Amino acid sequence: MTPDEEQDEEDVAQSKADAEEDAIEDNSSEKEELDAESELDKLKFHYRGYTIEELKKMNMDSFIQLLPARARRSLKRGLPPRQKKLLERLRRAYRAKKHGKDILTRTHVRDMVIFPEMIGLKVGVYNGLDYIVVDIKPDMIGHYLGEFSLTRRRVEHGTPGIGATRSSKYVPLK
Repeated sequence: MTPDEEQDEEDVAQSKADAEEDAIEDNSSEKEELDAESELDKLKFHYRGYTIEELKKMNMDSFIQLLPARARRSLKRGLPPRQKKLLERLRRAYRAKKHGKDILTRTHVRDMVIFPEMIGLKVGVYNGLDYIVVDIKPDMIGHYLGEFSLTRRRVEHGTPGIGATRSSKYVPLK
């Protein structure tokens, strides 16, 4: 064998080794990409194993099966007229949002279950005194609107003074 032939065999062996290393690197980069995708998928919001997009594509009956018992039972009986009216108004607000308008829908219906199609909307929920603006987020699916508009607040008593009872008029001098 001549030295040139030996060098050619070494070059072929080297190129095979390089090809194997490239294949290993490709596999590791594919694994890294798959790991990154799975990590991103874990970070996405899931409701009972379904993503937001999957929930929005579901029909109402299959979505109702995913809800907790109380909400499932009330929805199986059908929506009352006031909830149907609110749902239509929210659908109109969703269509307007697609066109760039941000509409606030005010309502007294506190017992409305939050559906996936309501995500991203602003709803003013009445708490007995005024309307509390609720930004609907994915975490709120399956809850009631009234849960996010509290009706009671902390009592802050004033200082004793004119008109106070005898026992509460006393203010220590300090």
